[in-house]
Amino acid sequence: MDDTPAIETQDLSKTYVVGLVRRRAQPALCGVTLRVQRGEVFGLLGSNGAGKTTFVKLLLGMVRPTSGQARLLGWPVPSQEARRRLGYLPENLRVPAHLTGLTALMFYGQLSRLSAREARRRAWPLLEQLGLAARANDSVRTYSKGMLQRLGLAQAVLHEPEVVFLDEPTDGMDPVARAQVRTFLKELQRRGTTIFLNSHLLQEVEMLCDRVAILDRGRLRQVSSLVEITTALPGSSMDGRANAVAGSDATQVVERELELILQGSHAAIEQVLADRPCEMTFHDGVTRVHLRVRDQAAVDDLVDRLRQAGVSILCLMPRRRSLEQAYLQIVRESAAP
Repeated sequence: MDDTPAIETQDLSKTYVVGLVRRRAQPALCGVTLRVQRGEVFGLLGSNGAGKTTFVKLLLGMVRPTSGQARLLGWPVPSQEARRRLGYLPENLRVPAHLTGLTALMFYGQLSRLSAREARRRAWPLLEQLGLAARANDSVRTYSKGMLQRLGLAQAVLHEPEVVFLDEPTDGMDPVARAQVRTFLKELQRRGTTIFLNSHLLQEVEMLCDRVAILDRGRLRQVSSLVEITTALPGSSMDGRANAVAGSDATQVVERELELILQGSHAAIEQVLADRPCEMTFHDGVTRVHLRVRDQAAVDDLVDRLRQAGVSILCLMPRRRSLEQAYLQIVRESAAP
């Protein structure tokens, strides 16, 4: 696997012209620079009208940008080389009603230039993995919304693409089916497939994604890992801001809140933490501490000083907010004048 990003955009913008009589420009996407590495599960978040659909259509080559550029696995978008390397599950896949689950996959496989024999060979394992094998020969007319979504996921990966775009992949599924799909997607990632996920179900995104991007009114507000976005404190340098080149290795200063459970001399602990504002409770020889740290170097320094003072660290963990809380905070801050 080379180190070419799976997805890369540079100042990607799209402006639509609306109105029949009084025509006006309506920006849908404004200068988005983004990089998604190979093998990532990457989530795109944003409210209705944020520009998510436009962004995905630009990456798929379904619409052309007003300015900027996009590349898929190093190939320019749109191009045949880029298109044949991707799979796509739209939010509402329309499957011809006369087909069964199996014949639908054979139909889509042949559209992806697989032979009928090869499409059938690949279809059965996918139907089994996604819990559809028992209904493989039933008409899709009898399928529930969740079953159609799982069938759509199977068609998106049947030709073994290197990058898969999924729009609301678990919509309409019960908890068991959602867990099944999560397991399936993690197995795809293990094999090296890059997964680009667009979903309103933030709990699903939180369980699946390595990194997320937040779009708001056509602008990229933040790109960060799940750990960074859920542990960064409101107002810290990463909160509400996108990296200059999303996916780069640039060092970020991100203030976080930690919870520590310590065992040792209470006086020694107080001495180590004397210069740090914190909340501290002491009970039965165990001290619980809440404090803020500026960056990882501050965490390392704190750990070293506690150990030198003979204090045992029973637990050290970031105090996390949910992805939903983080998302709402970032969008509120971006809306502030």
